[in-house]
Amino acid sequence: MSPSLLILFFSIFVDLLGYGIMLPLLPFYVQAQDGGAVIAGGLMSVYSAVQLVSGPVLGALSDRYGRKPILLICLFGTACAYLLLGLADSLLVIFLAVFIDGLTGSNLTLAHAYIADSTTPETRSRSMSLAGGAFGLGIMAGPALGGLLSGYGLSVPALAASALAFANTIFGLFILPESLPLERRASKSVSLIFSWTTQFKGVFLRANIQKFLIALFLLNLAFAGLQTNFPLYSNQRFDWSPAQNSYFYLYVGVSGVFIQGFLFGKLQPRFGERALALFGLACMALGLAGMARASAAWMIFPAVTVVALGTGCSIPSLTTLVSLRVPDSEQGRLMGGTQTLLSLTNIIGPTLAGVTFEIIAFSAPYFFGSLLAVSALVIAFPSLRGGRPPDEAISS
Repeated sequence: MSPSLLILFFSIFVDLLGYGIMLPLLPFYVQAQDGGAVIAGGLMSVYSAVQLVSGPVLGALSDRYGRKPILLICLFGTACAYLLLGLADSLLVIFLAVFIDGLTGSNLTLAHAYIADSTTPETRSRSMSLAGGAFGLGIMAGPALGGLLSGYGLSVPALAASALAFANTIFGLFILPESLPLERRASKSVSLIFSWTTQFKGVFLRANIQKFLIALFLLNLAFAGLQTNFPLYSNQRFDWSPAQNSYFYLYVGVSGVFIQGFLFGKLQPRFGERALALFGLACMALGLAGMARASAAWMIFPAVTVVALGTGCSIPSLTTLVSLRVPDSEQGRLMGGTQTLLSLTNIIGPTLAGVTFEIIAFSAPYFFGSLLAVSALVIAFPSLRGGRPPDEAISS
């Protein structure tokens, strides 16, 4: 693995460490300014809605001007947002901080484009998976660190996260090399880059990647519901406390890091991305159905292990298969488009899970998620079963 990728993975870890510090504490910042659950939920909707628009544009800018400068702008924006949050004295300032973070929150999108620039078709999916492992490590360590820092005052975690983001920006400025040379950059005009509809059409109207993008959307939609709804489900079905749910999420995090950071790298050379994508989608469907059918608390753990195996195998495989079908000069726009899909699932998924939980049954979000995974498998299967190699798809 190249030194530049190791530097990138470290930067991803630090970035997600700061994000992990802040995410669980955001409702408490709202509460400190006399806000409630509706406002806290609205903040996450604002964040996802802004990313919905900014992701493809920032990705296209990185195709035109290089990955490094746009990534540094995003890291700096994150640092400023956390600083604002730590100093916030009103709900308006909190909303401004979340808006800025959403506007410049394409760090992982640009990291994926950086990986696409720096890898061969044979090594790309493994590097994508390792990036997911660095992501998982940061998300796991961040909440624990944030909990410790909050004992010194609510502003301390935000200021610490801001300091991490500023340090990450300086680190990237002096250490991280540029991955996209001038001769491989896009030559689109700035006006076209800032046209959201142009960026949207440029990604989602590509026939050779549409089915994979739909599969990624359905898969992330199913997982978004699981992330937000599980504490309610476990409390209603098994009478779990917040502490027990924390242990559950820790188990999920450790499993994800092991699968993406180690196991995927062993499986990919032997089976390839297509087989692992099919396997992962099938695991996701079975695991979510198992969670829905669990009649005892212990049954949740093998079921969610299968879910973690499913996401750990399918997401990097599908992301790589999409990346290999797009020219180098459009990787940023592509990854920005996938960020748009993820933002949509973060808006729609929790609402769907909540509605099915309230109206149908406690287990309904997991049956519905399993159905989404089956749908993704059916849609992607013809393309995963055969077809032209990625390099032929690009050259044609």
